[in-house]
This record gives sequence, structure tokens and C-alpha cells, in this order.
Amino acid sequence: MWIIETIKNLLGLKKEKTMINLILFGPPGSGKGTQATKLVEKFGLTHISTGDLFRYELGNNTPLGIKARGFMDKGELVPDTVTIAMLENKMDMTPNPKGYILDGFPRTIKQAESLDEILKKRNTSVTHLIALDVSKKEIITRLLKRGETSGRADDANEEIIETRIDQYLSKTSPVYEYYEKLEVSQKVEGMGSLDEIFDRLSSALS
Repeated sequence: MWIIETIKNLLGLKKEKTMINLILFGPPGSGKGTQATKLVEKFGLTHISTGDLFRYELGNNTPLGIKARGFMDKGELVPDTVTIAMLENKMDMTPNPKGYILDGFPRTIKQAESLDEILKKRNTSVTHLIALDVSKKEIITRLLKRGETSGRADDANEEIIETRIDQYLSKTSPVYEYYEKLEVSQKVEGMGSLDEIFDRLSSALS
């Protein structure tokens, strides 16, 4: 068997690793973070959040963090190249044969294409994109309620909340369609109890 495997490796015919690489989509207030934590526990995945990536790189004054801060201090968007480099760093530091949950990335087609290249170098690919489907009315209700205790101004203003939801829909729709063509996209009902939603997500991954 080892001879066959060696030949496959040399010819580039080795099959992709069997692992879960999940892109988890959900509007603000959809409970995405809570569900990601539960999925990590059940499937042994590594959760990668773009927010956490930035906090780590900025908080530790890494070269990428310093570069990102240079753009942020000028009020400019951090280029994709910097965010993608942060993502690669995280994967290099946390190699996981079981897979990853990506939260907040990719947000654009260009980022999706870069993600595909990153995973291809690791002999794997995106296996699932799951979007939590929650009504706009429910999201507004949840965020306004969260705003009573979160202290976040953007959770307490309904107009700002609507803008955030609209931005989510406009940014994620093209990425959803991109992976839909690869037959890995699906929507899961995001209404109900935490356990009910978790069971739906688990079934989708299984």
C-alpha cells in the first residue's frame, strides 16, 4: 500500500483529506457564535473568527497587526492580503486534521477564491457553507434586546441594525452563490431553541 500512496503523492493524485471545513454564515444576532462553540465541541473543529484574528495580531503587535493598524489609523479598510495572511498564520499555528469553522470569512468572491487556494495547498477544500436563516424582524428584536445589556450603540439603534443586516445580505449573497455552484451551500432554519438549531446544523454536517 505504501508504494501506491508514494506514487499517488509523486503524481499529485493523492485524495483530499477527509475533514470538515465549514463556512458559517449568519446575520448579526443569529446566534452564530454560540452555535460555532457547540459545533467545535461536538466535531473537534478549530473555530477561526476574523474578529479574533485581528484582536490577536493587533494585541500582540505582530508584523501583520502593525500593518493592519496602519490602515485602520488612517480610516482605511484593511486589504484582503493582510486578512488572508492572518488566516494562513492561524491555520499554520493550529493544524487540525478534523477541520475548521470559518466565521466572518470569506465576505467577498475574491476572499473565497483566496480561501480555496489556501485550503488547496493543504490538500483539502471547503466542504460546507451553512447560512443560518433568520427573519429580519427576529434579528432586530434580538439585537435590541441584546443592546439593553451589551452596551453597544449599534445594538440599540434600529436604523443601524437594519443597515448591518442589509450589508450582511449584500455581502454574503454572492459568496453563497459562489459555493452553491460547487454544491456545498445550504440554508438552515435559524429560528427555535439553541438545541433545535444545533441539531439542524449537526445533521447538515453529518
